[in-house]
Amino acid sequence: MIALFLRRRNAGEGYTMKIFISQPMRGRSDKEIQSERAEMMAAVKRQYGDAEELDTFFSNHEWGPLMCLAKSIEALSQADAAVFAPGWQNARGCRIEHQCCVDYVVPILAD
Repeated sequence: MIALFLRRRNAGEGYTMKIFISQPMRGRSDKEIQSERAEMMAAVKRQYGDAEELDTFFSNHEWGPLMCLAKSIEALSQADAAVFAPGWQNARGCRIEHQCCVDYVVPILAD
């Protein structure tokens, strides 16, 4: 059902689906985060075809958590679909991103 919706929404030759990844980051290394993101995108591409990851991995250490969340929601506004990493339910930013998807009808491919 979701794949059909996405095909209709993004009909056209050569369209690349934009994917938003939400994942808990607190207490994890950059390497762990990037590795999980790569695995998630590989799974999306296997199931849905051509897709690109929206850049929501921020390394600006001057930003606080709220600014990172604001930038993530800005990126989410450009997404065709979202994917949520395991444990998202326990991360406040991920819960807010999930609620945005529900309220603004952004398809959730995995949660």
